[in-house]
Amino acid sequence: MAKEATSKNNKTPAGKESAAPATDAPSMMEVEKTPEELAQEATAILLADIKQNVSLLERSVSTTESRFTTRVLRTSNTIRKKLTADILLQVIQKFYPNDNSLKSNLIRVLDSSSMETDTVDAKNSNSAQTKNLPEVELYIHLLVLLFLHDTKAYEKGATLSTAVVQQIHVWNRRTLDQLAARAFFYYARFHELTGKLAQIRSFLLAAHRTATLRHDDEANATIINLLLRNYLNFNLIEQGNKLITKSTFPENAGNNQLARYMYYLGRIKAIQLDYTDSYKHLQQAIRKAPQTDSAVGFLQSVQKLSIIVQLLMGEIPERSLFRQIQLKDSLLPYRHITQAVRVGDLNKFQDTLKKYVAKFRADKTYTLILRLRHNVIKAGIRMISLSYSRISLKDICLKLHLDCEEDAEYIVSKAIRDGVIDAVIDHENGFVRSKENIDIYSTNEPQNAFHQRISFCLNLHNESVKAMRYPSSANREDFVPSDQAREREVEIAEEIAKGEFDDDEAEF
Repeated sequence: MAKEATSKNNKTPAGKESAAPATDAPSMMEVEKTPEELAQEATAILLADIKQNVSLLERSVSTTESRFTTRVLRTSNTIRKKLTADILLQVIQKFYPNDNSLKSNLIRVLDSSSMETDTVDAKNSNSAQTKNLPEVELYIHLLVLLFLHDTKAYEKGATLSTAVVQQIHVWNRRTLDQLAARAFFYYARFHELTGKLAQIRSFLLAAHRTATLRHDDEANATIINLLLRNYLNFNLIEQGNKLITKSTFPENAGNNQLARYMYYLGRIKAIQLDYTDSYKHLQQAIRKAPQTDSAVGFLQSVQKLSIIVQLLMGEIPERSLFRQIQLKDSLLPYRHITQAVRVGDLNKFQDTLKKYVAKFRADKTYTLILRLRHNVIKAGIRMISLSYSRISLKDICLKLHLDCEEDAEYIVSKAIRDGVIDAVIDHENGFVRSKENIDIYSTNEPQNAFHQRISFCLNLHNESVKAMRYPSSANREDFVPSDQAREREVEIAEEIAKGEFDDDEAEF
């Protein structure tokens, strides 16, 4: 009866339910949080993520599984966006022993007066007394380096990164390989930003030798790319070529490092006039590079060089390449260059070169673009040969904007010898007579095009077969059990769903 009375009291005369009790209004107000509370909650979540990464590193060392370290590095791009000096100081105080010299060095680098070096919370004092693993200490150093890089404290970053890479040689642990490769990357990056790139070349060579002897594939691939970048920055092409010929790039290196290596290799080959191999390496770099927003800058650099190399080979890039949203603005000067080469307009080529000379020098493609002048002239001669069956050398000078008829005669004769046009020069009367057009199917051009396509398909098939090879039956005892494999698949699916699977691509 009491329940019925209560239900009747909660009904309106029209039979509808009454409004919510007055006690619900305060509960709705309690959901709203102040900015300070939200900041504290975000800090707690970030500290929990870092603590989880530390646990993964400890698990990686105990199980000798590098995949846990890979998971930690994939979350670095997400964590670095939320790092502050106070958060880093809390992490250092929590995970470093009190008597550790590296701890005082990190706090000194952060240069914060909000926390004293000797002050340790009672909550964190127990964990700080135990000695950390070198992997954990190196991971905290990497977080500090990321913070210094984002805050543009390049001098402090160069000093700290130098101490870190020296400490890596002292530790000499194989479980540090992936973290060490990332430390070498920022070591070279900080010195490049501070203008001290030439000073670290000998150290990188020694580190490359050490990584090769220790079979450290991650660090070896990273250091090779850093050395090639160092040589190309100072136009030391011969030294870079010697490094390529006398060293072997690790086959187990990641796609990011392989894409960088192919790009540097393509640039060196282009400067050495080996345009075919250069174009092949640049196309491999484009295919290996991640197709995400974090790698747009790298793709733009590769596409710029690839366009110039393709023009030097006598080919014209597809028009759809210049219409891509991510590449449209950055490739605008190269689009004008391509148009000038396609129609053989020497005036437009010179005007575009003068207009975007600063852009071309910044992209380090200016010297390669200067080589295109001869291609523009050849394209102009080809257009003239197709348009006129007979034309005087004087008219050729006017159309190609050459100085004299002797230059025109020399250029046309060279074009005839190279097979660009099929014509005859009448030296006495001073004109060029083009021969009649023949059927292209009576030449070797269709055969060459067919051979090129078949070669591409065969190479693609061989690479696919190589990628599908399975280990021999003798190594089956080392296979991961099925339950662990399923657990790994679930972890990868969760990382992909969170968008953290390719966060390490931000280095591009």
